[in-house]
Amino acid sequence: MESYLEKKIYYHDTDCGGVIYYANYLKYLEEGRTEAFSALGIGPQKWLEAGIIFVVAHVDIDYKSPGRYADTIKIISRIEKIGRTTIYFNQEVKRDQVILVQANVVLACVDKNLKPRSIPEDIKKILVAKCPSGRV
Repeated sequence: MESYLEKKIYYHDTDCGGVIYYANYLKYLEEGRTEAFSALGIGPQKWLEAGIIFVVAHVDIDYKSPGRYADTIKIISRIEKIGRTTIYFNQEVKRDQVILVQANVVLACVDKNLKPRSIPEDIKKILVAKCPSGRV
């Protein structure tokens, strides 16, 4: 399953040279993952009410090409693997066909005390059903 999010780049997204500030890509990747989960019908509000939190445990990011002020970018999010307590995402940020950023992100499932816990079965079933590439 791939999820897409388009976003226009505003002045406040850039550095003094009009290039997207590198740390902002982490926000864009988060927005992409949130939209991917929402598209599956398992948005964050539902988790929070149940005391389930998905936190970023690891990010591996490659900056390939600069994005600039007034660009329209696309955040592409794919679930690559589903573990007992983790979800592995592969994400790209593109402008047209140009890859600006490639990232691999690992989310860990934790409880309200930030202790690791298994991904709830109802969420895992949805992930596995909609993401056949997501090996368990």
